[in-house]
Amino acid sequence: MEKHESFLRRRLVRPVLNLLRQGITPGRLALSLAFGCTIGIFPALGLTSLLCIVVAAMFRLNHAAIQLTNWIVYPLQFILLIPFVRLGERLFGADPLPLSVGQIAAVAKEHPLQVFTMFGTSLLEAVAGWMVVGLPLTALIYFALLPLLRRALRKTSATADASAQIAP
Repeated sequence: MEKHESFLRRRLVRPVLNLLRQGITPGRLALSLAFGCTIGIFPALGLTSLLCIVVAAMFRLNHAAIQLTNWIVYPLQFILLIPFVRLGERLFGADPLPLSVGQIAAVAKEHPLQVFTMFGTSLLEAVAGWMVVGLPLTALIYFALLPLLRRALRKTSATADASAQIAP
């Protein structure tokens, strides 16, 4: 358990705290992390890093923070692919296509472009399902993280002030 905690601390907590120390506001950081999470589960494999770059540039967000969370939630992209397809099928009243993540991954590995011809409609339905979930999820993550990041900034500032008072 200690190794797991140190990994999370090293790969998630420290980078976020460092960004706060460097002057990024809790609001901008929360928005960067929220968009990184939401874009990271986008159901079109291989596009999330590019989408993060575009969104970070459009909204003047922190590129490191948005890519960090994109990277961390990457496994969820595979886990949520089929649920997003099913949601899209429901939205459009389409009959469910019998498919699995393993089936899609196998075709993608052998013939990457063939994925779009074989599963194009399903991928579009998955994107539609993601669009329904994306905005509320981004807002939920943002409003959940904002108070935590504000508190972390206060603690970081208090620790820095205490260290400055001790130094001669």
